[in-house]
Amino acid sequence: MYKHILVPTDGSALSDKAVAAAIQLAKLAGARLTAFHAVEPYPLQGAYAAEASGVAELQPEIFAERSEEYAKRVLDAVASAAAAANVQCATHSASSRSASQAIIEMARKENCDLIVMASHGRRGLEGFLLGSETQKVLTHSSIPVLVYR
Repeated sequence: MYKHILVPTDGSALSDKAVAAAIQLAKLAGARLTAFHAVEPYPLQGAYAAEASGVAELQPEIFAERSEEYAKRVLDAVASAAAAANVQCATHSASSRSASQAIIEMARKENCDLIVMASHGRRGLEGFLLGSETQKVLTHSSIPVLVYR
């Protein structure tokens, strides 16, 4: 059975459900859990960054600080839920322009043997235009992926 499960989370309600399922699975399997949050890097570059420098929320340092605070809050919630279920849990975050690639890299780095993640279920044009991080993980991961809906 699985020994080390990676559960990526963005803090959404659907992600929270996938986290709960991953914790239950880890408990049943006697596995440990690694919770992961991909932090989006500063979105503005070049002239846009200079224009935004007058808006406090858009200053790179403040953006990074708030992103890290959010990641900590999300990951601390996973760690608390895992602890309540007596499941060993580590937490990690990383900045990446590609959440799916960061998820796959973290699973490899931590030697995970399963990735449990949510799918927002976007279909049709919305799914095509927005893409799906879950779909990208499914497509590119050599590690099994359990998709929670």
